Amino acid sequence: MANGKYYGTGRRKTSVARVYLVPGTGKITINKKDIDEFFGLETLKTIVRQPLVATETTEKFDVLVNVYGGGTAGQAGAIRHGISRALLEADEDYRPSLKKAGFLTRDPRMKERRKYGLKKARKAPQFSKR
Repeated sequence: MANGKYYGTGRRKTSVARVYLVPGTGKITINKKDIDEFFGLETLKTIVRQPLVATETTEKFDVLVNVYGGGTAGQAGAIRHGISRALLEADEDYRPSLKKAGFLTRDPRMKERRKYGLKKARKAPQFSKR
């Protein structure tokens, strides 16, 4: 594992996260804010930390993230995907543990488009026979 800056792009729903891993103490910075300041819910913070815990690298890297689009849950998923990809760039030996946990697969689920004649993707207007 050579020292340097490792990059990974993560995506989920409409969120895109650009993730940089820098050798450090385990500090996670998202959009120039600390993780505790950026995410209010503890579950979202654990989602972000999952790849680092799986590979036991929580104290090895500082994580710098630039994320935009979507909501908080989508952004957390995008960051997790980006961290996983950046870890692979850092060391290919992490692949089996990340693959087994499912962190390398991009979640394909997207919002369904609205169809004409309907109020939402599937919600129809109220129907009455008379």
